[in-house]
Amino acid sequence: MRLALDEAAGAVRGGDVPVGAVVLAPDGTTVLAAAHNEREAAGDPTAHAEVLALRRAAAELGEWRLAGCTLVVTLEPCTMCAGAIQQSRVDRVVYGARDEKAGAVGSLWDLVRDRRLNHRPEVIEGVLSEECARLLTEFFRER
Repeated sequence: MRLALDEAAGAVRGGDVPVGAVVLAPDGTTVLAAAHNEREAAGDPTAHAEVLALRRAAAELGEWRLAGCTLVVTLEPCTMCAGAIQQSRVDRVVYGARDEKAGAVGSLWDLVRDRRLNHRPEVIEGVLSEECARLLTEFFRER
């Protein structure tokens, strides 16, 4: 999560909401990809940290299935990102701060664990949640 927090700080420098994500290889220690929000920098509404990290990890592995991998993200993923997580077949999602307004991994919705879907990753929430939330609170307070 510390690596994801470092990534989130990079988003602020680009004028984006401070969300960072890291994809770990099946060994649980090798970083396949890291990203932060780039919506403002890229002018792309889909340039969320999670989507970018998943794309980069797939490119690194040379395939779209990220079986065995773990996505670590500072903020609970939204519906778009939860869909990308489900489609990428990651085994585990670890996130820091809950998103009560748009979270789709347990708060407002729980897309990734919907029993109607064919793939349901393990979810671990609340890792360094206070630090993750503080970064977001400070960002929006300054705005």
